[in-house]
Amino acid sequence: MPGLVALVSRRGEVHVEAIGTQSFDGTPMRRDTIFRIASMTKPVIAAATLMLVEECRLRLDDPVDDFLPELANPKVLKSLEGPVEDTVPAHRPITARDLLTFTFGMGAVMVWPARHPIQHAAAAAGLAPGPFQLEVSADEFMKRLGSLPLVYQPGERWLYHTGSDVLGVLIARVTGQPLEAFLRERLFVPLGMRDTGFQVAQPNLERLASAYMMDPQKKTLGFFDDARNSRWSKPPAFAAGGSGLVSTVDDFHAFYRMLMTWWAS
Repeated sequence: MPGLVALVSRRGEVHVEAIGTQSFDGTPMRRDTIFRIASMTKPVIAAATLMLVEECRLRLDDPVDDFLPELANPKVLKSLEGPVEDTVPAHRPITARDLLTFTFGMGAVMVWPARHPIQHAAAAAGLAPGPFQLEVSADEFMKRLGSLPLVYQPGERWLYHTGSDVLGVLIARVTGQPLEAFLRERLFVPLGMRDTGFQVAQPNLERLASAYMMDPQKKTLGFFDDARNSRWSKPPAFAAGGSGLVSTVDDFHAFYRMLMTWWAS
């Protein structure tokens, strides 16, 4: 990790530290450095979903079948260890609450290396949760997801991640807008989150931090995403509600202040 930015806010006082560099051979880290915020995308998507619930455009415990027909009448594995063809019908439809709480029946099975048939089937479909962004459209993502059985019955067990990706598609279909357009209109612009989104404007790429990962075989460090040759200047094929946003510490501070104000009210 070549550098970091830390922000601490308490009772109206804000302290920020920018340490190190944006890449190992790059410019100094800045307070307004842009980072891939990965799973910190998830609370943003949850807040957007609950805005639609407040407006009665969604209801927490109604089936989402009308908006997500790919998940209607799902099949469920009889056993995690069993073949993907060995299924039973779901006991009930999937709801927005299931997606918000990661209990809709599909998600990351935390077993590595993968050994269960459903893990291999998800990987073959390009849906295995991981650090890389999907290179398919939202409709194709839902089509592939709907082709797989659920791992557990809706509401039965918690499985990380995938619920937020599905919520992103749900938000777009309910509102009739691209996900980023809705988030920008209802959250990012009102909160002054000018550097948050699913892509980085060309003039701002110089503020995007590089990301690294270890090659497990070679035990060497290499670029996971080199900011100097970044794909973030273009809109993504799939605006991933589980991990796709970039942001800054001040932008995310504004988001959390909003949550605290809402909670206090």
